[in-house]
Amino acid sequence: MTVEIDGELLARVDRSSPLYRTLVSANAKLKRKDPFIWGESAAPEAAIRLNWVDLPTSSLTLIPELEEIEAKFGAGNQLILCGMGGSSLAPEVLAATYGKKIFILDSTDPNYLSHALKNDLKKSIVLVSSKSGSTIETSSQRSFFEDQFNAAGLNPKEHMIFCTDSNSPLDVDARKNGFHVVNADPNVGGRFSALSAFGLVPAAILGIKVDDLLQSAHQTLGQLFEEFNPAIDLAYLIATQSEQYLAFTDSISMPGLSDWIEQLIAESTGKDGTGRLPIVIETSDATIGSNQIRIGFENSGDLQVRGDLASQFIFWEWTTALLGTALNIDPFNQPNVTEAKEQTGRLLAEWNGLIPNFTSIAIDGEIEIFGEKHDVLDELRKIIHSIPINGYLAITAYLDRIEDLEIYKLREILAKKSGRPVTFGWGPRFLHSTGQFHKGGQPNGSFLQLTGEVERDFMIPNQKFGFKALLMAQALGDARALKERNYPVSRLHFRNRKIAIAQLIELANRL
Repeated sequence: MTVEIDGELLARVDRSSPLYRTLVSANAKLKRKDPFIWGESAAPEAAIRLNWVDLPTSSLTLIPELEEIEAKFGAGNQLILCGMGGSSLAPEVLAATYGKKIFILDSTDPNYLSHALKNDLKKSIVLVSSKSGSTIETSSQRSFFEDQFNAAGLNPKEHMIFCTDSNSPLDVDARKNGFHVVNADPNVGGRFSALSAFGLVPAAILGIKVDDLLQSAHQTLGQLFEEFNPAIDLAYLIATQSEQYLAFTDSISMPGLSDWIEQLIAESTGKDGTGRLPIVIETSDATIGSNQIRIGFENSGDLQVRGDLASQFIFWEWTTALLGTALNIDPFNQPNVTEAKEQTGRLLAEWNGLIPNFTSIAIDGEIEIFGEKHDVLDELRKIIHSIPINGYLAITAYLDRIEDLEIYKLREILAKKSGRPVTFGWGPRFLHSTGQFHKGGQPNGSFLQLTGEVERDFMIPNQKFGFKALLMAQALGDARALKERNYPVSRLHFRNRKIAIAQLIELANRL
């Protein structure tokens, strides 16, 4: 398969411009995996991050092991994937596209975690995926499930498999304890890892034909190797026709692809006070808040990008790498992504296992207000008024994206009411996608945090705290990191989640 783009914006591609010629040159260098494309300072990082270019071919060597894994772990089992960011977003869209059942555990919310326990543990396979092998969410989930299997009288080695870089802390420990471990290519960054072991191991367990994926990606790669190709056109348009925002309408045939692209572009470009922020919108005519490029995958948007899923993966990775050249930034580093993590660690140390009693400024119905106003409607008005000129609002919901899904309606409501771009992220998952942009991109964001009470907490083995404390520390840690940059941050806390969500949506509609 190959990728085609069309739409009215294509008429604005100026192939005689200096920028376009620069992109053509960068395309030829990317084909050779030249680490100096993004400048001398970026070269050391780029040199160890470019093997994603080879994955359509190099990942073929994984197929014998993947066949063994499918035979051992696949047959009729429920797959639970513990992973964040690049380790979870590609598997999620793969499963949705091919109609396979998977539970993506990319949250520390105890309410969301409880859904994973509704399945029969005897028929559950837990895949723990972490490039660094030290991600706090994944480490906690690994310990939790290992404990669950032991408590149920089941051998964790028969129900757990690990995917990580060689010699990572997770790799060393899992191998020492006799677990099946698959090592990914260490010279592939997390958000560029869709066609690496991080995407292909869960695909194999789910019964998706990996060789078909790689063959399709290889065909598209041949297209990208050409001197003039659609990725150059798209990178040029994103750089020249959008100052900051891109709107993506998700695909019916490839649900979740927009979320994957959101991380890829936001985390790769959102640094040094610049970047592009994708806004995932509900439908092609949904409110986005300002003039932006609308990108669709079928018959909608200013631009349409057509191709099968594997082709989309390699195409958008290639486009993003070229976009780094157009914006004069290193697409492979993430200098600000640790800020929230560090603050989370400090809070957990301060609390020493016990969550403090937080005093809100006011309680309005089932909503506690941690802001400035004494009723929710006034707090929402304040939040909207705090959005800078040309800025955006980010809703970060540290909630259950199954039971609390209704809260997602708030994105379009506040976009309509504010007239500004509004992005929505489930916490802590967004910390591994748009979190980098919020700290390092254009400094014009306002932030609405949503947190809620939990029905039942789960302790994390070998820790003083449980998932409830971890979740709250992540929310408040991110708030600290944002406030240190003097960004407007308000938090609304739901006492009864269901009632509070209905209350908030009703009030937002009254703005």
